[in-house]
Amino acid sequence: MSVLFALAAQAASPVCTTPAECAGQGVDTFLGTPERIWASVAALVALGGVVIGWLALRSVRRLGNGGRRGAIVALVAGLTGGLNGAVKLAVADGGLGTGNGVFGAAVALAMGLVGTVLGGLAVARSRRTA
Repeated sequence: MSVLFALAAQAASPVCTTPAECAGQGVDTFLGTPERIWASVAALVALGGVVIGWLALRSVRRLGNGGRRGAIVALVAGLTGGLNGAVKLAVADGGLGTGNGVFGAAVALAMGLVGTVLGGLAVARSRRTA
C-alpha cells in the first residue's frame, strides 16, 4: 500500500518544465520542455502512420474494402507527423541538447515521410484490387 501512496504523491506533485525548477523536487518529475513534448507527439503520430501503413500494405488484398481505410489513416497520420516535424525544425532556435526538440522533430519528419509513402502505396494497391 505504501507504494501506491508514493506513486500518488509523485503524481500529485507540481510538474516542472525545466531542470532548474525540478532541482528541489527530484529528477523523476521533469517531463521536458513544451518543444520536446511537441516533437515527441509528432514523432509518435508519425510512428503510428508507419505502423498502420505497413499493416495496410500487407493486408491490402485480404481485407474486404481493400485496406483502403487503413491506407488513408496512414497517409493522414504520416502527413500530420511529418508536417509537424518540419514546422518544429523550422522554428527551433537551438541545436541538439538545447531542449528545443530538434532530434524528435527530425525523427518525426523522417517517419512521417515513410508513413506517407507506405500509405500512398497502400492506397494505390487498393485501387488496383477494387
